[in-house]
Amino acid sequence: MENSCPKTRVFAVIFDLDGTLLNTEQVTKDILKIFLAKYGKIQDNEKEKKRLGMTHKESAISIVNDYDLPLTPEQFTQEIMPMYHGLWKEAKPIPGAERLMRHLHKHGIQFALASNSLSKNIDGKISHHDGWKERFVTILGSDQVKSGKPSPDIYIEAAKRMGVDSLHCLVIEDSLVGVKAGKSAQMTVVAVPSLQTGMDTFSVADSVLHSLLEFQPELWGLPQFEDWVGKTLPIEPIHLSGIFTNGLFHSHAENSLSVLPDQIWGLFFGWVKFDEQVSKAVISIGWSLICCNFERKIKACILDGSDHNVYDGKMQLLVVGYFQRSISAGNVLNNLDILDEDRETADAALSLPAFSYKLCKSFKVENYGAEDFCVLSRKSKNVHV
Repeated sequence: MENSCPKTRVFAVIFDLDGTLLNTEQVTKDILKIFLAKYGKIQDNEKEKKRLGMTHKESAISIVNDYDLPLTPEQFTQEIMPMYHGLWKEAKPIPGAERLMRHLHKHGIQFALASNSLSKNIDGKISHHDGWKERFVTILGSDQVKSGKPSPDIYIEAAKRMGVDSLHCLVIEDSLVGVKAGKSAQMTVVAVPSLQTGMDTFSVADSVLHSLLEFQPELWGLPQFEDWVGKTLPIEPIHLSGIFTNGLFHSHAENSLSVLPDQIWGLFFGWVKFDEQVSKAVISIGWSLICCNFERKIKACILDGSDHNVYDGKMQLLVVGYFQRSISAGNVLNNLDILDEDRETADAALSLPAFSYKLCKSFKVENYGAEDFCVLSRKSKNVHV
């Protein structure tokens, strides 16, 4: 949760990139595994977690040594980087990132980008997102300063280019390396860990959040968000396919949940589609500890008043909204319990244009025009398509 009393007024925000604004780390997570297999090596996930936030140069040296590869770090870089380039365009913004940047830009709050990536790679990642490059006052890569994170150099330089004292800068980071860099620069730091299972290691940060959707700018002296619809928030649609059984949703396509960032946590709502029927649903997303491993846990409560919550079979989820109470309730490991008030809130919200139009845009409608389908979704508990 966030602090309620900032030590100093915030005049500028500095963002990390990978895992903070863009879900690049998830969409490219199998590249190293595939690369190592060519050399008869098996990826060690624990070692890879420790490399989170490193500069590419440091990471290349570490990987070559850890896996005893018959390559120099430079040769490793030349071979593996082309594998990343094709996937960067598939990386979607972390939920809440676009919203926060638009909000800051609207209110004239300066913000910068400071990443341990090389400058040319930063450009290759953000160029696929309209307006991103233009919004940043300055963009810095690790090759533009003496030392990358955890050194404070990159954050100090970003503040200098914006003309703002470090004490009045707010850093938003997903890695421990980045958090330490921000604190060393004497800045206020909000951590939104990209590995939710390691949140207890981020105590050095001024605030630790599950998601950027939880960020409350007014707590840091910044303008308050104005986009809440009652106690709910419209979000960019998240579309998942899988199997529904005993009230829980499980991915049947390996790449369905794998691109769902760790920073999706809390209580959401949206639409479910099964047996050619679309119904409203409350969706709780959390984590479970199973046999010493953390696994995503998604619970869906169907709101059509029937026995569909015991349905077993294929299902699609379209998540379109977020509950405000997620900001202050629950813990990182478990789903939030779905209450009667949540069902009522979701039922009412999903009849509003702010949420129902996303259904028309995202689910294929064969028997109705999109406009008619929106009307039907507002009038009935469920719709057959």
